[in-house]
Amino acid sequence: MIPLQSNSETPFPSIIADLLGLDASEPAVLIVLSVVAAGVIATVLLTMTAVLGIWGKRKITAAFTDRIAVNRHGPYGLLIIPADAVRLLSKELIVPSEVDRPAWDLAPLIIASSALLGFAVIPFGHGLQLADPEIGLAYVFAVASIASLGLLMAGYASNNKFSFLGGLRAVAQNLAYEIPLVITGASVVIFAGSLRMSTIVEVQQQTLVSLGGIAIPSWFAFVNPFAFALFLIANLAEVGRNPFDIPEAPTEIVAGYQTEYSSVYFVLIYLGEFIHIFLGGAIIATIFLGGASGPVLPGVVWFFIKMISVYLFTQWARSAVPRVRVDQLIQIGWKGMLVLSFANLVLTAVIVGVAAA
Repeated sequence: MIPLQSNSETPFPSIIADLLGLDASEPAVLIVLSVVAAGVIATVLLTMTAVLGIWGKRKITAAFTDRIAVNRHGPYGLLIIPADAVRLLSKELIVPSEVDRPAWDLAPLIIASSALLGFAVIPFGHGLQLADPEIGLAYVFAVASIASLGLLMAGYASNNKFSFLGGLRAVAQNLAYEIPLVITGASVVIFAGSLRMSTIVEVQQQTLVSLGGIAIPSWFAFVNPFAFALFLIANLAEVGRNPFDIPEAPTEIVAGYQTEYSSVYFVLIYLGEFIHIFLGGAIIATIFLGGASGPVLPGVVWFFIKMISVYLFTQWARSAVPRVRVDQLIQIGWKGMLVLSFANLVLTAVIVGVAAA
């Protein structure tokens, strides 16, 4: 395994400062470099979202359902990305009558920006981390949950009963599954002994067991597979993928909270949805799959492989798993996931306590 040192020693802005020969200790220089570093990471994420969200989604879904996806616009249909961007951004922004305009305007921005903020503490590789606070994991959960406010605002402000139902469903779903998500994440914190993201990654660099000369790393997905499975399921609900795509449910409520949005606002909501999927994948890669660790390839490559693997899992679920009813969703969350997540937390605490004794 390639060891991954603490990212707090060499944050991304400091690396840029070293490359440019600047003094990162100067507050003004650090602010500017932090903005530049954030812009670089946001550009990479938005580009990946455009490719996998517009082109990749269609190709993946077509492969799962034995169909032919986009293949006419450029090589492998890749030019569908700029074509769709021009098509959507050039459309008229239609504002329905009697909408609550401030909330209606702000909702798409909140949905998209909340996910981007979460990437500020994600360690993509050694030094490729904007910030590494002691409350890193709590910060990610906190800013990602802000999207629930945006979904509710979009549903309520649209003056549409289907949108309102979608917003209420989104809040009910997020409440039911964010708690198991956070509690399951807390079991990882008990193992790692820290909320700092780089520390959680470092703890997973140790060897769990050696089989035939092959070292199995102590990734928390191997140490506690039950917690890993719980987190994967709760993450599906958080990003609204089958069987938990209740807030949109096109066959029931048209498109839910996004029904009345068009043009650039629809693009923001659509991007926000996929950025949240990638944020969920980044969290899972960091706290369960060893972050950027891996043999031969650079750490940042391994990190994106793991993150995209989680994305592929969500797309498989979207194509293969039927949607549950809204009452079943609530029962699974409150009567199933919540109980199991607390049981996992208690069991983890007992195991760690006995091991430390």
